[in-house]
Amino acid sequence: MAPGERISAETPCAHRYPDGHAAGTPSGEQPVIADFHGVWGWVAVALCGAAGLWGTLLAVLKRTPGRAFAYGTAIAITAVLIQVGAGLVLLGQGFSPGGFHVFYGMVILFTFSFAYVYRAQLGRRPALSWGLLLLFVMGLGIRAITTFGGS
Repeated sequence: MAPGERISAETPCAHRYPDGHAAGTPSGEQPVIADFHGVWGWVAVALCGAAGLWGTLLAVLKRTPGRAFAYGTAIAITAVLIQVGAGLVLLGQGFSPGGFHVFYGMVILFTFSFAYVYRAQLGRRPALSWGLLLLFVMGLGIRAITTFGGS
């Protein structure tokens, strides 16, 4: 389906509202933010994977992470938070992606909340800690993408 293309009751889709129309806005129209959310999810997963592998590689090689790693981590985290924010906006607009998709999005949000609370401990070995955390978030993101439209 092309971005911005309207969906109808005949459009194959992972979720339908109780009255039978396809997922999207209550009128059945796919909001632009839903297209963004669908594409940006993969961007966020790729950024988390890249930064996570970078961090674990730095830890294995026993190298001190520099400013570039801090920026890379910040970019990956920002991308995920934008993704979760877009999902929350869609949820608030009545878009229903399925319970497990929302669950994994919330787990990602809680993961970053706990990382913020324990940031001092994560700072002891930043490359390993943030690398593994971002790989974990990447896995949650992949799981969220694959559960879209489920119950």
